[in-house]
Amino acid sequence: MVRAAVLPAVGAPLEIAEIDLPAPGPGQVRVRLAAAGVCHSDLSLSDGTMRVPVPAVLGHEGAGTVVSVGEGVTGIVPGAAVVLNWAPSCGRCHACSLGEVWLCADALTGAGNVYARRTSDGSDLHPGLNVAAFAEETVVAAGCVLPAPDGIPLTDAALLGCAVLTGYGAVHHSAAVRPGETVAVFGAGGVGLAALQAARIAGASRIVGVDVSSAKESLARAAGATDFVVASDTTAREIRALTGRQGVDVAVECVGRAVTIRAAWDSTRRGGRTTVVGIGGKDQQVTFNALEIFHWGRTLAGCVYGNCDPARDLPVLAEHVREGRLDVGMLVTERIGLEGIPGAFENMVAGKGGRAVVVL
Repeated sequence: MVRAAVLPAVGAPLEIAEIDLPAPGPGQVRVRLAAAGVCHSDLSLSDGTMRVPVPAVLGHEGAGTVVSVGEGVTGIVPGAAVVLNWAPSCGRCHACSLGEVWLCADALTGAGNVYARRTSDGSDLHPGLNVAAFAEETVVAAGCVLPAPDGIPLTDAALLGCAVLTGYGAVHHSAAVRPGETVAVFGAGGVGLAALQAARIAGASRIVGVDVSSAKESLARAAGATDFVVASDTTAREIRALTGRQGVDVAVECVGRAVTIRAAWDSTRRGGRTTVVGIGGKDQQVTFNALEIFHWGRTLAGCVYGNCDPARDLPVLAEHVREGRLDVGMLVTERIGLEGIPGAFENMVAGKGGRAVVVL
């Protein structure tokens, strides 16, 4: 038996419960978690913004140590330190054939499986986003683990698996920021702070952090922001004033709200690029008129998992960490136990702090 944070139903409070994990089957790996980040996607799953089979154990950003492996698993041994990969690519679908593994059609099929049972009543449990990291241990497909980088504590490595890959990839892959360009990052949570650091690494000349909370300014500047704007109805105007009334070359939206996406678009220069990372609900409608699309010549792009290939990009991030260019620890503003996850959700809704990390 292990302890886990169980979502009994969409919209219901999380429950800390004991669960029974089976031994890893063919092609599976059992992992003892060292840490798991609390991501906004977990909140979106719990409140129904994104669909998830329930009851479920959420958590998709984690790192730990391999306990045992199932039949047919090669290259992964007990005792190995690993980072969880919540979106393993199948290598066979159309997106994978194009090299766009972040759009793999089969990446989340494992989330519909029954992977464990609740000890108290034997009820089935699903692994939220494949890996069920809000638990002391989990059982995942072998494709859901990647070697943890050497020289990086597992409590930091956990964040590489989602927040850092997503924020870094949004800047380097989706927006393709070039040296000397100007960048605005909307939202200074875990992903936004990673994006700010990525913009600095890319050589951006001016980096504007934007958040609804003025308390985030120090975090944003520590991550690389040269300027900070408190979000309001005049955000785009303020950003344009900082850039000679032109607007930034690139805006990265890490919130997922219609008003923020629109502000990000409005803050970019003519011919600029807006990358949307935040996951919004179906009720968040963004509108543009046909004339402005022609006149401004801007590009608006979605971004899934930072458009990253984790197997390719994780070693790159690790090198940035080891060389001191990327500070994963500064993203973390709270270290909690499993019982602290509901409070971390509340802080997200209130716009407080960066990343909360469950230390197990």
